[in-house]
Amino acid sequence: MVRRKLFRLKLPSRTLVLGKRTLIMGVLNVTPDSFSDGSKFYNEEHAIEHALRMERAGADLIDIGAESTRPGSEGISAEEEWKRLMPVLGGLRRLLKIPISIDTQKAEVAETALDAGAELINDISGLKSDPRIAEVAARHRVPLILMHMRGEPRTMQKGPFAREVMKDILQGLRHSAAIARKSGVANSQIVLDPGIGFGKSFAQNYEVLQKLPQLTKLGYPLLVGTSRKGFLGATLARDGKPAPPEERIWGTAATVTASILNGAHIVRVHDVEEMAQLARVADCVVDTSLAPKN
Repeated sequence: MVRRKLFRLKLPSRTLVLGKRTLIMGVLNVTPDSFSDGSKFYNEEHAIEHALRMERAGADLIDIGAESTRPGSEGISAEEEWKRLMPVLGGLRRLLKIPISIDTQKAEVAETALDAGAELINDISGLKSDPRIAEVAARHRVPLILMHMRGEPRTMQKGPFAREVMKDILQGLRHSAAIARKSGVANSQIVLDPGIGFGKSFAQNYEVLQKLPQLTKLGYPLLVGTSRKGFLGATLARDGKPAPPEERIWGTAATVTASILNGAHIVRVHDVEEMAQLARVADCVVDTSLAPKN
């Protein structure tokens, strides 16, 4: 079990303290083809309602993405991505009290989203797709989340997978952080994500969770996203068929607990209410001073 180091992320509207307790990042996909919720929140009104529900349920951040990154997915243009994002961001900017993170691999989308009220950038490619994202983050002085992904969404689960997954992740994240720093992003504004499910075998995903403390030695706060992912569906399979995303909640809970006990500062989840409760209890295991007094 890892006792987390404290970090402070400076956002335009506030400072987030990481490490005292686990922060919950709620996932909002405004895509027609997300692996976990399909087109459920593709409608502007439904997306805004869902974000507000997640806030009430205990989310500390909302991460909005308009381009599916499920295995096998194809990319979309910046124009199409912004077309999906614009009405939702505009609506939430007036209603949400918690910060918005923009999940994008395109510098122009990141820039426009920050101008529209987003306060963090979440780049799943770790600056491989568009290194200019780091320049945008530096210019706006916002936090930058860098994820490790082997390959790209269209082909990442077809292999070949890394022979030594932790070595691959450590090298990749060091490289991404170096690019960010060179572009002017402050060291204190970088968050790392090992990229569970992105170019890793099912067994490697579990290995990463087991060895997460190795990543804490890089000196950055950690975000981990395991929610409803394919390796859980395979683990929970019945009659040879993977469990569907909506039936992976308890598997997700197990991996979120493992993430917190092994050093995660932020967990990215779909089921906010349940995972917020889980995090409150897991945090008491990590730090007994957080437990309620008799």
